[in-house]
Amino acid sequence: MITKTSKNKTRLQRHLRVRKKISGTAERPRLNVFRSSKHIYAQIIDDTKGVTLVSASSLDKELREQLKNGGTVEAATKIGALVAERAKAKGVNKVVFDRGGYLYHGRVKALAEAAREAGLEF
Repeated sequence: MITKTSKNKTRLQRHLRVRKKISGTAERPRLNVFRSSKHIYAQIIDDTKGVTLVSASSLDKELREQLKNGGTVEAATKIGALVAERAKAKGVNKVVFDRGGYLYHGRVKALAEAAREAGLEF
């Protein structure tokens, strides 16, 4: 019998494998990315305390009217810049990047590069 695994199941397996090695600390919190077909979300998390320090998504009110569709590379770029701006306001400059099991391509790459350009180091 041949069983078929879904793309999301394999992504979750990749994500758990990466999370064994990557953890956010107070000095270097974790920049987590989640993408769905319609939206993209980014959080900066301190895993030692279990607290989300900063978050941004394509559902935020200030970006919702600017974006026609939250599932584009343009939206990911704006989210990356916004999360970096909010992080700098909280005093976070260095992070560990957690791509969430997604390939470093397309929207995930656009978000990461925009965050780097806005001043986050990872």
